[in-house]
Amino acid sequence: MKRTFWFIHPIAIFVYSIVALALSLFLYIYWYVEVSSGLQRVIAKTNLDAEQFVAWQTWVVIMVLSILVGIILLGIIFVFVYQRKTLFLYRSQHKFINSFTHELKTPVTSLQLYLETMVRVELPRDKQKKYLGYMLDDVSRLTNNINGILNLARLEAKVQGVEFVVVDLVEEVVEFYRKNEQLFRESDIQVNKSEGQKYYCSINQALFQMVLMNLLSNGIRYNENARPKIDISFCEEGNNIQLAIVDNGVGFEKSQARKVFRKFFQIEQQELTRAGGTGLGLYMVDQVVRLHKGKVTAHSEGPGKGSEFVVSLPRVELEHKEIGDE
Repeated sequence: MKRTFWFIHPIAIFVYSIVALALSLFLYIYWYVEVSSGLQRVIAKTNLDAEQFVAWQTWVVIMVLSILVGIILLGIIFVFVYQRKTLFLYRSQHKFINSFTHELKTPVTSLQLYLETMVRVELPRDKQKKYLGYMLDDVSRLTNNINGILNLARLEAKVQGVEFVVVDLVEEVVEFYRKNEQLFRESDIQVNKSEGQKYYCSINQALFQMVLMNLLSNGIRYNENARPKIDISFCEEGNNIQLAIVDNGVGFEKSQARKVFRKFFQIEQQELTRAGGTGLGLYMVDQVVRLHKGKVTAHSEGPGKGSEFVVSLPRVELEHKEIGDE
């Protein structure tokens, strides 16, 4: 959580605005009553040109009042913007609570149903295995949701001591898909790599696997095709290695390319898909990639036209890896 200094807190800014308003009114009354009468007495005693002093006094009053009015306006604008952001955060959190409650309740209800069925009815072994498989999927779903919240808390707390290792990014992605292939058995995932292609990057393997899991899961979950398709490719861009993940999912409006990485943000079109979400997956992806000193971007030609997510990570030269291995 970002630290907020008391002197720039919205309440303090609002107090500044009220004080500035009161001060401007006081100075207006004071200058035009007390100061004006004093100057008139001085002018009368010295026989000076009254117009010059009146003009000077008027400009000073205009300048000071303009500054004070500017402070008031800035304070009001600041409070308004903060109020809008607070309202947006409240609505987002409320939506998240509803979504996350649904994400937890659905697998729990499913587990209860299968368990009650197995307790009340003597099922053949093949059906038992089938139901047990469904229950394992529900447990996995619950575990992923809980781990997502724990990972989010860990990232936002900026836990120290995150260890990084230098790996071949291509091999890391291939190995991740090999170990989790059963989770994506109902989709077509293609890892495009050329023979001998090696790109070395410094990553935390557990966090990077979370990035891959979120991006691949999103491409499958938010997809209305009978068989989701995802293409994974690699390329060099200057001193960075780019990992591109392209799906044929629901896509999004071009104006939402940055918004998708906001905490709790969900595309309205997702309501039409076969699974809900919490609005935290891509936010965690962005936070993890930032932790790796990289950048993640999103692109889509529009709703129904799929999405492309590009993760850019700093490249590590091979000799650095060799030194590290020693």
